[in-house]
Amino acid sequence: MKVLISGGGTGGHIFPALSIAAAIRRRHPDAEILFVGAEGRMEMERVPAAGYRITGLPVSGFDRKHLWRNVRVAWRLFKSMRMARRLVREFRPDIAVGVGGYASGPTLKAAQRAGVPTLLQEQNSYPGVTNKMLAAGAGRICVAYPGLDRFFPAEKIVLTGNPVRAGLLDCALSAEEAKKRLGFDSSRPLLLVVGGSLGARTVNQAIIDNALDGSVAAGGFQLLWQTGKSDGARCEAVMEAKKPADVRATMFISDMDVAYRAADLVVARAGAGTISELQLLGLPTILVPSPNVAEDHQRKNAEALVSKDAASMVLDKDAPERLWPEVERLMADADARAALAGNIRKMALENSDERIVDEIDRLV
Repeated sequence: MKVLISGGGTGGHIFPALSIAAAIRRRHPDAEILFVGAEGRMEMERVPAAGYRITGLPVSGFDRKHLWRNVRVAWRLFKSMRMARRLVREFRPDIAVGVGGYASGPTLKAAQRAGVPTLLQEQNSYPGVTNKMLAAGAGRICVAYPGLDRFFPAEKIVLTGNPVRAGLLDCALSAEEAKKRLGFDSSRPLLLVVGGSLGARTVNQAIIDNALDGSVAAGGFQLLWQTGKSDGARCEAVMEAKKPADVRATMFISDMDVAYRAADLVVARAGAGTISELQLLGLPTILVPSPNVAEDHQRKNAEALVSKDAASMVLDKDAPERLWPEVERLMADADARAALAGNIRKMALENSDERIVDEIDRLV
């Protein structure tokens, strides 16, 4: 079987794509898999590192603030469409899978025009423009939230959930053991703050303004803070100056399975992949949706959980004033955390990668 997988741009698109590829390989060891990404985006490094071939297209997103720049964007799109048509003609895939992101538009459209069956994987509760444009020609649309028949043909939709990063569900440590592994006191609650792979400046500022003056120790808990690379130097400088007790900051957490297992409460962005991980692990969470995403889809993702009492939400613009009081409220209330954990776990969809490969096999 020859499979074309296209998309990327962020970890939220890349991790599901790699999970789908791994599930295909488990079931079809001889499958030939080719990824198509956007030049200069993170998939051009992450996919080869995972052992797969990838081809890059010069496609980029439209600039909504500087419309005159879209002349170059349109040229790149035209060039990418020509390259995608040639790629489909030469590779001759049995199926093309789109996970969202710039490259999936021209690639999946070229596959559809060539009569190749296509499957879309939509991670969010509010679909992106690319998947909405491709939906009419798709054979199957795998989604993570109910109710997307508002955007897609109902007969094509299958509720599969989002595949998550390999290994996150395999941690065999207890919460106490995980805390010790990370260098924390195993007897006290741990707050985990993560802003995504690049960090979140607003969330970081809320921590700087509220959490480094002794309030963490005073609240009887501990803090593991992933700052992200882009804001890491600034946060490290503040940590060095204040030297707060019971707080550890790092630009990147490599052992997220251990960090999740140790956490009693998580503060995170509301990307689809992150939410799927939190659902499967049943972790009480405060979501701070990023405002810098298309269609404001992170806020809609968060609202889907809040409507079921499965998470708390603090808007990015309100984070400086509201985030830390909400942290302190939940860290002081184990029953409230347990209620959130139970409700978010009910929303989990397991074995999503295998369910998606079931649909791939049916289409092929």
